[in-house]
Amino acid sequence: MTSATDATDAPENIADHASAADPHANDAAPYGGGDPYADYRSGDFAFTELVDLADRRLGAGVIAANDEFFAERENLLVRERAVFDPEHFGHKGKIMDGWETRRRRGADADHVFPAPEDHDWALVRLGAPGVIRGIVVDTAHFRGNYPQRISVQATAVEGSPGPEQLLADDVKWDELVPPTPVRGHAENGFDITTGRRYTHVRLCQHPDGGVARLRVHGEVVPDPEWLDTLGTIDLVAVVNGGSYEDASDRFYSSPTQIILPGTSRKMDDGWENRRRRVRDTNDWVRFRLVAQGAIRAVEIDTAYLKGNSAGWVALSGRNGETGEWFEIIPRTRLQPDTLHRFRLPAQAVATHVRLDAFPDGGVARMRLHGALTAAGAAELRHRYTELTG
Repeated sequence: MTSATDATDAPENIADHASAADPHANDAAPYGGGDPYADYRSGDFAFTELVDLADRRLGAGVIAANDEFFAERENLLVRERAVFDPEHFGHKGKIMDGWETRRRRGADADHVFPAPEDHDWALVRLGAPGVIRGIVVDTAHFRGNYPQRISVQATAVEGSPGPEQLLADDVKWDELVPPTPVRGHAENGFDITTGRRYTHVRLCQHPDGGVARLRVHGEVVPDPEWLDTLGTIDLVAVVNGGSYEDASDRFYSSPTQIILPGTSRKMDDGWENRRRRVRDTNDWVRFRLVAQGAIRAVEIDTAYLKGNSAGWVALSGRNGETGEWFEIIPRTRLQPDTLHRFRLPAQAVATHVRLDAFPDGGVARMRLHGALTAAGAAELRHRYTELTG
């Protein structure tokens, strides 16, 4: 295991030297009733604007853990924030919404504490391989039973490896976050600066404890050979490397959801903005395509958006960072809770698109069907080689 980067802790300096003098310095107060999030210590991390590579909707999964006695490993990737029920107990004890291991013990009566190197681990398959820019280890509701320290490693193994392959001696793991103290009942964030493409991460608890949620934010880097094999792809899809760049409004939800896989399952599984009150203005969202591509057809879906879907939309494209915007789809009326399909009269070659909603309202999903140009495919291969070499 090699160290690949520096990790930056949360604003309140979770690795403060005071914790060495007081081993309970990072504890939260015991739950006293009422709103369990009233004393939750949240963070403000710029990298959370990036897609969560460990999102279950992208295909991520917790494929193994050495221990999950109190709470299952799969809870780590649940999309919603953790819930807490003070009366919820089971045959093994308090049932927590997170991943919680049993208390580790020493070797014998003369050595009751676990050895310094003892730890628990969970293996996470990223839904979309990519460059990791930041990690959030959320210990919500784990007030006195959170891990003393955590560490995170990452590796790149192509295909669909199982736990045995990933834990083999010949697999190299880079250390993204060295063993670092975390706070209980808090959002603990770490900036990552490796600049490499990874497929899996390993979250370790030193020596044991509970973590509610894990988020791995970054930039998707697809396999260019796979996209070349497919030929026609969704040029803006997150799983293929498309990304959201900016938007006029993110009040209810992130515009990244427009380019997630599958169809939306409820109203908040898309992009919805607040009600616009200034006349002669409109909402918009801008995306970067996987690479330069030729768009042949467009799908815009307003599923589950019934009284709050966009009234009209227009789609524009741009070729290059400084190219002029050109029309792909003129201003067009949308129906609520409906999939709309547009066959373009001519291919639109672009690197960016902008979706305008008039005057406001929601869009659940957008697909841009087409193929990479020769220049776009070459650019993608170059980036992939740089990040995997």
